[in-house]
Amino acid sequence: MPYRRDIGTQPEGPREITSDTPSQPPTDSYADPLETDVLIVGAGFGGVYLLHRLRDELGFKCKIFEAGKELGGIWHWNCYPGARVDTQVPIYEYSMEKVWKDWTWREKYPNFQELREYFDHVDKVLDIKKDVAFDTRVVAAHFDKPSAKWIIKTEDGRTAYARYFLLATGFAAKRHFPDWPGLDSFKGEMHHSSFWPEEGVDMKGKRVAVIGTGSTGVQLAQESAKQAKSVTVFQRTPNLALPMRQRKLDHKEQMDAKGQYPQIFKDRMKTFAGFSYDFAEKNTFDDSPEEREKFYESLWEAGGFQFWLATYKDMLFDMDANQEAYNFWLKKTRARITDPVKRDILAPLEKPHAFGVKRPSLEQDYYEMMDRPENEVVDVKATPIKEVKENGILTEDGKFREFDIIALATGFDSVTGGMKNMGLKDVDGVDLSKKWEMGTWSYLGMSCSGYPNMFFLYGAQGPTAFSNGPSCVEVQGEWIVDAMKKLRDEGIKYIDPLRESEEYWRKNVTEISDKTLFPTANSWYMGANIPGKPREQLNYAGGIPLYEKECRESLNNSFKGFVTA
Repeated sequence: MPYRRDIGTQPEGPREITSDTPSQPPTDSYADPLETDVLIVGAGFGGVYLLHRLRDELGFKCKIFEAGKELGGIWHWNCYPGARVDTQVPIYEYSMEKVWKDWTWREKYPNFQELREYFDHVDKVLDIKKDVAFDTRVVAAHFDKPSAKWIIKTEDGRTAYARYFLLATGFAAKRHFPDWPGLDSFKGEMHHSSFWPEEGVDMKGKRVAVIGTGSTGVQLAQESAKQAKSVTVFQRTPNLALPMRQRKLDHKEQMDAKGQYPQIFKDRMKTFAGFSYDFAEKNTFDDSPEEREKFYESLWEAGGFQFWLATYKDMLFDMDANQEAYNFWLKKTRARITDPVKRDILAPLEKPHAFGVKRPSLEQDYYEMMDRPENEVVDVKATPIKEVKENGILTEDGKFREFDIIALATGFDSVTGGMKNMGLKDVDGVDLSKKWEMGTWSYLGMSCSGYPNMFFLYGAQGPTAFSNGPSCVEVQGEWIVDAMKKLRDEGIKYIDPLRESEEYWRKNVTEISDKTLFPTANSWYMGANIPGKPREQLNYAGGIPLYEKECRESLNNSFKGFVTA
């Protein structure tokens, strides 16, 4: 089975049209040409939020182009075993009362099926789908100065004209595939995690290889090990994973708590990462060793990201403080692994990087599953993959392992990849992929010079990867909505950030990051997971409150940093 056909290339590549492909609904969202005030790309959290706010509350005519067949963004595409969100609810949902008042969850950390149900509920409440064109991928877009409109082309040849062009493609819109020799020769089943078959994959009695140990790899391996004959994880860098503390949720418990929701959603925007907790107002060595142990233990038992984002405020800034956190993580994790070889690979005595500068995964029983004798963990830094053959994988040490299924959890060209892959051209005809070839430039993490009336969210140089998704979407979405209302009220035809504003913002993003330990690791935060990609901080590391303050200063000072006409 040729791997390219099997793993697919959506949303960034063409899709095969078959007799099973549903026909497009007869709505004006598919009109050719399409004339609209606002064209949004992406129907995940960001796109749906923007559509509702602009259409229903401000009266703009809005349409969404979505490459998939349903709402949900990443939760439409992700259906691999174990796929679930790593933020607890109700933090991971919209703050709109009309949406949350009648909705309850089954689990503290919902899986992809429940998140799809949530988006169905959102559609029932907000009536989103009537203004969405599904199976629609943007392949070219440029701003036409004479008409002051964006001209957008789709893969199937349609054209749209819009005054405003909003990108809500998310930070994981372009898949990354490894370039190992022989990858297309494998005769078994091979699937990228983000293009897993909807009908699932039968792993019973099968030998499964999981390539990668990011959050997806951990989830995949953890669940696959419950049914497969064996699971072999190919690990480049150990995931310093944290206990999720998953639990079932009671309907009455949630309904009784609804009165607190407005305050919960208000409070999440006051924290660094948009969660329900924040860093402690003390440094690591302010506490005695006994006090520190007790504090770490409380965070560990609470679960989730609290050991990462509710810990001492110097943990991500001071290497000695960071070492204390790693020592505790190491003690707790190694105690769960009986195999001494696996223990040293999964939880090495010498930390592979500063704790927390790569996003930890939340796991439920990952270490216990990998500790089983039938499963294996291969350190591909010590023994790299040499070649993929038709029935397995050969490593540099000469060992050949046979597999029936290969799961590619090799991640994404994150944060910038999706926008660079849409054929976006500036007013001079230069493609964004060319402009960002040697580094990323934006203003406020929401606009680009030379792209008038174009805004984006949950992307480059915003709080994106350092935040809860809905929190980031709402802080940026509110700014975009308020900016567009101001433009309309003041009769401004178009808005475009100055090049020097981009230089300022890039410098700002870099300087904030350089005060932390984030640049010390080769992570996807720094663009280091993609060969040839510039190494730079791709996210705003100053936290949501400071980010919102900086963005509001521009808006409240007559669009400071922008040129308007």
